[in-house]
Amino acid sequence: MKITKLDKASIIAIRDCMGAKKNESILVITDEQKREIGYSLFQNAKALGNYSLYLEMKSGKINGEEPPEAIAELMKKFDVVLVPTAKSITHTDARRNASAKGVRVATFPGITKEIMIRGMNADYKAISVRSIKLKRILEKGELVRVTSPSGTDISFSIKGRTAIASKGLFHKKGESGNLPTGETFLAPVEGTSNGIFVVDGSMAGLGLIKSVNIKIEVEKGFATKISGGQPGRKLKAMLDQVGKGAYNIAEFGIGTNDSAKLSGLLLEDEKVMGTVHIALGNNVTMGGTFNVPIHLDGVIKKPTVYLDNKLLMKNGKLMVA
Repeated sequence: MKITKLDKASIIAIRDCMGAKKNESILVITDEQKREIGYSLFQNAKALGNYSLYLEMKSGKINGEEPPEAIAELMKKFDVVLVPTAKSITHTDARRNASAKGVRVATFPGITKEIMIRGMNADYKAISVRSIKLKRILEKGELVRVTSPSGTDISFSIKGRTAIASKGLFHKKGESGNLPTGETFLAPVEGTSNGIFVVDGSMAGLGLIKSVNIKIEVEKGFATKISGGQPGRKLKAMLDQVGKGAYNIAEFGIGTNDSAKLSGLLLEDEKVMGTVHIALGNNVTMGGTFNVPIHLDGVIKKPTVYLDNKLLMKNGKLMVA
């Protein structure tokens, strides 16, 4: 049987990123939109000698929506769970509960064949070193300020927050993250975010920002005004379906993957080295207090980041490479 580029990417995900041993069981959860990638992961897991189960569900409506209860229960019963789906289940109770049981989970929200092939061939050892270094730096800091040429100027406290290095190597019990990956992120302290952030890279659920940037005004931890033509109206409509908790400033993250490119798919875009992202909605996954069924990230290009008034990034260049 000829091994395709997608097969090679699937093998890297299972063997290298998840560190799956032959005696470990693997559950693949996919949907009708990502069937080709899900089936590739399933077939290659079998070929590597793993007991594997392929499960296809109906695609979710929004990022952060819970999967059916039966699937959530099944996730707890495997050593490794791989989830290539159109909508993200990263920030769900189902994923968190499986991780709490020691299951290693990789989610591939919105993944495409091209991004799977490109992203899984990144240097994950270098990404891991970079991501962990940033985690240690952020955890020593208290105040973050982000500015950008497109008009971002926002500040927030990160005092006492644990940063998460999504390094692409999930070998220990309970470890989880996206694949492809490469970011370090945390939850700003609730109620401390103030200023403006301008999404000029891409926005979850909307894709690449092409003509009109999305301007989000923030007061005391919540987005209070969203402007930016049709993209801004669409973002507001998604948030309004959930309610006030969706407007919470949930995440600040820094991309650490030098192979990733802005493609319009948040899975890849938020990992692009030289960008940062700020998310709205659920932050329970990263130690916050807002457990709402939505999590939407906006990517900011060429950011300058200050940590306790010291330069961490300058116009998208990490000063601590």
